[in-house]
Amino acid sequence: MSTILEMRSITKEFPGVKALSDVTLTVERGEIHAICGENGAGKSTLMKVLSGVYPHGTYEGEIVFDGKPAQFGSINDSEREGIVIIHQELALVPYLSVAENIFLGNEMRSRGGLIDWHKANAEAAKLLARVGLDEKPVTPVGALGVGKQQLIEIAKALSKEVRLLILDEPTAALNDNDSEHLLDLLRHLKGQGITSIIISHKLNEIAEIADRTTVIRDGRTIETIDMSDPGSTQDRIIRGMVGRDLEHRFPERNSVVGDEVLRVEDWTVFHPTQPGRKIIDNASFNVRAGEVVGLAGLMGAGRTELAMSVFGRAYGRNISGRIFKDGRQITLHSVADAIKHGLAYATEDRKAYGLNLIDDIRRNVSLAGLDKLAPRGWINGNEELRVAEEYRASLNIKTPTVLADVGKLSGGNQQKVVLSKWLYTDPDVLILDEPTRGIDVGAKFEIYTIINKMVAAGKAVVVISSELPELLGICDRVYTLAFGRITGQLPVADATQERLMELMTIERDQPLPTKDYVS
Repeated sequence: MSTILEMRSITKEFPGVKALSDVTLTVERGEIHAICGENGAGKSTLMKVLSGVYPHGTYEGEIVFDGKPAQFGSINDSEREGIVIIHQELALVPYLSVAENIFLGNEMRSRGGLIDWHKANAEAAKLLARVGLDEKPVTPVGALGVGKQQLIEIAKALSKEVRLLILDEPTAALNDNDSEHLLDLLRHLKGQGITSIIISHKLNEIAEIADRTTVIRDGRTIETIDMSDPGSTQDRIIRGMVGRDLEHRFPERNSVVGDEVLRVEDWTVFHPTQPGRKIIDNASFNVRAGEVVGLAGLMGAGRTELAMSVFGRAYGRNISGRIFKDGRQITLHSVADAIKHGLAYATEDRKAYGLNLIDDIRRNVSLAGLDKLAPRGWINGNEELRVAEEYRASLNIKTPTVLADVGKLSGGNQQKVVLSKWLYTDPDVLILDEPTRGIDVGAKFEIYTIINKMVAAGKAVVVISSELPELLGICDRVYTLAFGRITGQLPVADATQERLMELMTIERDQPLPTKDYVS
């Protein structure tokens, strides 16, 4: 292989923060090169330097692409050279068609200057075929799932004659099938001579697909590992990422389970805009003090809808069923009611629903518990600041000040702010929806530790996760869902990934296995 990219001694500073310090990266032509590191390590910043998002002159160091010095002043400059970056937050317009998104800013025009829609749709169809999609080019992007949208982003990159494709957390929001399809596509593109750089926290995927892996920690290059080397284990990558061994991916916890705190019985929920479509079908579950209960299910099984509907009817219509708190039936008409009764729900989409990204950490932490700070109707600013500082220290939120905007934090630190917001309400039951999605192994360990501290204090925790090893590592019991039904319940001591998957794939009209089902 010959070298296609060299980044030499790259240093990038922001006010008060050195994001990159003397980073070096070498990528060989035609390889799949992974970049690993904790949240805030500098991975995305390095790729933004490479792609011209941070233009030449705003950083120190040298970039050599295809044997020539590269001084990109904008992302357009890097794309003209065949470098295309696909960010974790997809840059698609939901109301435009697939073809319009693929050629947005690069429209196919006729001699008269008008867009040639016939040609655009025909070329889009060819690109869709290359990425394994059979969608019509005129389909609105908003009508497609996130897995297909990710493939459309790659089709868009192919339209620009990409030579080096950069993907930032491409499978973070995908289910297992969509993730595997994406990885297969990267292998296919590698066979066509396209080089890829993939940033990912999923170490099993990196072990499966990467030729080499560069580990970055605290803005510095730690090492580049040849993944064909027998010593290139996940533990070695983790050690490089966090600077220490994680002997156990999940912190140890001695379960002391107490009385039942929350019970949901015969819970049925209909779709908010499609009358007659049942989303949750007669579901029942419970959780006890000092217990972590998992909810497992494939995408579309109804896990999030179940949690949101229980949390003050934040989702759905024509909701029926009963909720018992500490043995007494309660009625929750709103999210405010749920909070007053000691429930909290940390959403899976922290950026859209969990945080105000343009406000500071202090105000985000206090959002759900403002009544505690304003006994006479006026917010006590000093107390608000003290509370935020307390959670910054106790949850190890990496920021010099709680007056910093949340939007500038890494994903793991944003998640800690979400947890701080709900912990401040002092809930008896905390529902965590995909609490570790898109964050690194070090930050995951810290969040698992926070969960352990909560249950040690007698709280009850419900965890929704798409990662079965995570549920098996942190839970006491796991409920499974399929097509809106609770299909089974297993104590972790008796559970395996295979058994959980069996229960998660029970068809809608298939009878439930009563020996594993406890209402």
